[in-house]
Amino acid sequence: MKRIHLIINGKVQGVFYRDNTKKKASELGLKGFVKNIENGLVEIIAEGPEDKLSELIEFCKNNPGYSEVDRLDIKKEKATNEFIGFKVKY
Repeated sequence: MKRIHLIINGKVQGVFYRDNTKKKASELGLKGFVKNIENGLVEIIAEGPEDKLSELIEFCKNNPGYSEVDRLDIKKEKATNEFIGFKVKY
């Protein structure tokens, strides 16, 4: 099990980015969350198999919904197994 921490910059708030990300992450069987953070950014923490995390990264880069991704910062971290499913945090 692996863990990624993503910060997405661009037109990613108010365009269903979080909802689309939650659906995709759930389809992939990943655990974690997506949430809006300050300055119009979106944060994602996801845990799961490396190949599924790579699929999520590609999905997030390719402007899901009505979004326009300018930059995606990726950090790989140690998995903590603290999540039950994948959810949108408010």
